[in-house]
Amino acid sequence: MSMIGEYARLTPAELERAVEDPRWALDFIEELIDVGMDETGGSQSRCLDIGKAWDTLALMLRRVDFPVDIVHGEEEIPGADDWGYGPPRYLTPEQVRAASAALAGTLSNVLSRGITAAELARADLYPGIAEDEVGDWLKYVVHHYDALVPFFEAAARDGDAMVVRLD
Repeated sequence: MSMIGEYARLTPAELERAVEDPRWALDFIEELIDVGMDETGGSQSRCLDIGKAWDTLALMLRRVDFPVDIVHGEEEIPGADDWGYGPPRYLTPEQVRAASAALAGTLSNVLSRGITAAELARADLYPGIAEDEVGDWLKYVVHHYDALVPFFEAAARDGDAMVVRLD
């Protein structure tokens, strides 16, 4: 089984309900995922899957002092059970707007610049990447980062919040 990073856009009213009723939130988000998980960051999609790129992406964003934790979320949904690999977390609409602005100003080639196999090994990231696979792995991670940019842009434009989970 793999640890996959997943995002779901929620309206402010849906986020409020999710915080009040985590069981409803899980069912609702599972339904959104069933309707259509996107891997491109399309502006119409309410869900996005970044595959296994999440841990390396978190490292890249820490390296540039990214202002919002878009990989793990900023706030835990209180009382939520484990939804896969830990409890779900969320970003408020304000945090989504801040993240969108920062994403728009952070080029993917800047994120991956200077990352070495040794740095990835020291960071002990999921999944473990062999030294001879680093180039292809970074392309994979950058591909998913590039999908996050329009996804967050659409969410910010629409005033949405975001639920983040590892499944």
